[in-house]
Amino acid sequence: MSRDVAALVRAHLIAAFDDDAPGTASVTFLGLEPMDVLRFGPEADGSVRYTTVGCSRHPMGDPGAMVTDPDRGPRAELILTVRGNAPGVHKKMAVLAASPAVEGVVFVADALLDAGESLWDGAPFTAVLLGRSHEVDDLALAEPADPVAFFDAVPITQTEAAWVRLKGAQALREAWAEAGIDVRDPSRAAASF
Repeated sequence: MSRDVAALVRAHLIAAFDDDAPGTASVTFLGLEPMDVLRFGPEADGSVRYTTVGCSRHPMGDPGAMVTDPDRGPRAELILTVRGNAPGVHKKMAVLAASPAVEGVVFVADALLDAGESLWDGAPFTAVLLGRSHEVDDLALAEPADPVAFFDAVPITQTEAAWVRLKGAQALREAWAEAGIDVRDPSRAAASF
């Protein structure tokens, strides 16, 4: 079923973004199936979406569990949107998308995923804050599999990541709103607290 899921996710994203020829980069990790990152855009406002395809092949959960159901459990993919170019971001997106299989991470709204280094060449952002996508609906799969959820991965700085750990994701979103920060701007400043 894993190949089928990846194909369904790809078709779902192509339909959602109305682009049947996205750029594709494939990243391979030892012991894992390849992780693809699709590039949609740029749009009229310069926005480019980078979406993962491959994380949802298998349900998320504890990779060391003795017994797992190959069909049941949460599945998800990531969507990162920036205005302009983000060279090298496909590698970090693939690493983040592989974290459920490697580390047992389960993607949920308000989760903080730390890449430990710049998300793309020269970026001040080292982590992403997850939120349910408002652009891409969940993808229903054949029973008994759970649907695939799509999460916006908003790039954040180390300072903002520390703020999320201290005060929570909603406090950071409120700080962005109060300061009028466009989180899709790759050259934006960090929120000040």
